[in-house]
Amino acid sequence: MFDYETLRCIWWLFLGVLLIGFAVTGGFDLGTAMLLPFIGKTDTERRVVINSIGGTWEGNQVWLVTAGGALFAAFPMAYSLAFSGFYLAMLLTLFALIIRPLGFDYRSKLPSERWRGSWDKALFVGGFVPALIFGVAFGNLLQGVPFHFDDTLRAFYDGSFFGLLNPFAVLSGLISVSMLLLHGAAFLQLKTESEIQQRCTKLFLIFAVVTLVLFALAGVWVANIEGYHIASVLVHDAPSNPLHKVVEKHLGSWLTNYYRQPLLFIAPSLVFIAGALTVFFSKRHCLKSAFVSSALTVAGIIFTAGGSMFPFLMPSSNTPSHSLTVWDASSSQTTLNIMFWVTLVFLPTVIAYTAWVFRVLSGKVTVDYIQQHDHTTY
Repeated sequence: MFDYETLRCIWWLFLGVLLIGFAVTGGFDLGTAMLLPFIGKTDTERRVVINSIGGTWEGNQVWLVTAGGALFAAFPMAYSLAFSGFYLAMLLTLFALIIRPLGFDYRSKLPSERWRGSWDKALFVGGFVPALIFGVAFGNLLQGVPFHFDDTLRAFYDGSFFGLLNPFAVLSGLISVSMLLLHGAAFLQLKTESEIQQRCTKLFLIFAVVTLVLFALAGVWVANIEGYHIASVLVHDAPSNPLHKVVEKHLGSWLTNYYRQPLLFIAPSLVFIAGALTVFFSKRHCLKSAFVSSALTVAGIIFTAGGSMFPFLMPSSNTPSHSLTVWDASSSQTTLNIMFWVTLVFLPTVIAYTAWVFRVLSGKVTVDYIQQHDHTTY
């Protein structure tokens, strides 16, 4: 039904949708876990916070698993380089994500304060580490990743773990952490009441301002770093081979797409508009609208990064012409076509199921509820 070039664009969009899906759904889980030590002053209050995501956190992680699977199937070269080059970072993320279910399952096994406090800290780590590392990874992609290929397309990663922790990448990590804290606070405003909700509101306003300031700073920084652009003719429907092109680095090249396609300015504009609306709705106590606005803020930040980089998936900092793009790092046309029809069936199913779960579990979690269900809550 679609030609090779169109399928490659479709799968780039699908990958973006899956990443945004995880950031919006799993993002408030991570944000809630990071807020746990600051929002819950007593064990009962912390149990209120944990139970607010108790019915959804497992399903939300499906978006991340699906995004990883889609990257593997649609863009295998990018998958292999990302998981080998960022190996230690991915391993830390995996350990942090493993800690989360352990914290949820084992926290209530003993009444000991020390026992529960330790698992609360583990849940905080399980939220903070993935949020930070995902942002750091995006920051490194915008600057380029040190890798190259030989003549047989065997990949070599030339960087180190500590090389990933450069200033711009750390800023990107802080943006990721702050936007998920904002999203988590918006969710907790919606799901809690009384003192817990009041604390969430105060932190929510702080994180809204911090997120917008950091995002603006990153935008100025991106305009003053070397971006990538393809300087040779590239056949968009040819078999994948990242060696058949010339790529150059120039100051401000990451803004080129916005000048060529002005509609892309919708993405960064959405961040500031939706971010401002989150504050407005929160002060007006329109909590559902504030949550939707925070979700749009998160989606706008991710789409802004993707729009800047297109068609690049993983730019190479030491051999720019070996950079991976949508046009030369994808699977075959047959593979993309089969996966398209599978995704067309299952992605709406996942979205519908997620919406249904949120509708069913839309009630507030209160201190009274926790006390009445002492043996069935975390």
